[in-house]
Amino acid sequence: MKENEPRKIAFPRYAEYNCAIKYILEQGLGAKCIVPPKLTRRTLELGARYSPDYACTPFKTLLGSMIECLEAGADTLMMVYGLCKLGYYGELEEQILRDLGYEFDFLNLAVYDTGKKRDFLKAAKFVNPRFSIRKLALAAMDAFRMAEYLDEVTGELYQNCGFQVRPGGYEAAYQTFLNALYAADTKAEIEVAHQAVKRAFLEIPIEKPVRPLRVGIVGEFYTAMDEFSNLEVEKKLSGMGVEIHRWMTVTNRMIHYPGEKNLNVKIRDLSQYEMGPTSTANIWAARQYAERGFDGLMHIKSANCTPEIDVMPALQAIAQQNRIPILFLTFDSQSSDTGLMTRLEAFYDMIQMRRKVIQ
Repeated sequence: MKENEPRKIAFPRYAEYNCAIKYILEQGLGAKCIVPPKLTRRTLELGARYSPDYACTPFKTLLGSMIECLEAGADTLMMVYGLCKLGYYGELEEQILRDLGYEFDFLNLAVYDTGKKRDFLKAAKFVNPRFSIRKLALAAMDAFRMAEYLDEVTGELYQNCGFQVRPGGYEAAYQTFLNALYAADTKAEIEVAHQAVKRAFLEIPIEKPVRPLRVGIVGEFYTAMDEFSNLEVEKKLSGMGVEIHRWMTVTNRMIHYPGEKNLNVKIRDLSQYEMGPTSTANIWAARQYAERGFDGLMHIKSANCTPEIDVMPALQAIAQQNRIPILFLTFDSQSSDTGLMTRLEAFYDMIQMRRKVIQ
């Protein structure tokens, strides 16, 4: 990187939240953001080729995405941090990339996760030594609002797209919304994009039963939210005429999280100890869906995700207590659309037959 030139910074792709990260980097820190390319089979194959076999699937996807970011011209990589093994992945992935011969600067946010504000400011200075705290704060607030809108609109999409009269209307409006978020440079543009997609959704004719089949999705933070990693399971299931609800979003888990103690009150008979970053929330959400009369539950995780393996017995207990079907899905680099569709079709038949019996 030449002196006085903004960094060309990139980060591994994560669902569609990349637009919010891009906004903070460009509007808050004055960097040039290289938006990570869409995840493809090549991304996962690249990551799997250079990853330890025992690493979870997101590790491989993130590594492959980093390689593609470097290929796209990034001179700086930023790695997120997390409460599970993700917090250690930055160092390992950096070493793998350097062993492969790539040259880059590396910002590992796990290093700055000390709970002290001044350490986060050090991370900001790494990106731009002359950054403005005020601009960064304003950009962060706009980005949080962007994530909230993204989660709200995505939720509305999968609750209704399976009932549209003419296929494709919801998907087209949603893509226009995403394009607008990625192009947004101001708070006003974010608001315009949100208002436009809400109007567009209202204009799409739907034929939805009074009591549609409803499925609640819980699962591991990355795989449950990233459509590439879960083979677009929400799109496939909603296409069968199912209303999809997924509590696990950035908004619910990171921006407006009610806290472990509050959630534990409802699940203390199932879990007395904290098992991982999303364990309490998943058990709590599954119980909420069951008690609200949902027709089925789905648990999504990546291969080798230890915390979500620990959650499975508690989810099975909820399913048995409430006599509600639950489908456990594990995704890895070998998962296929064919195998997934077979299981989804069987699951759909199960919840449909259950509805007929209990009516």
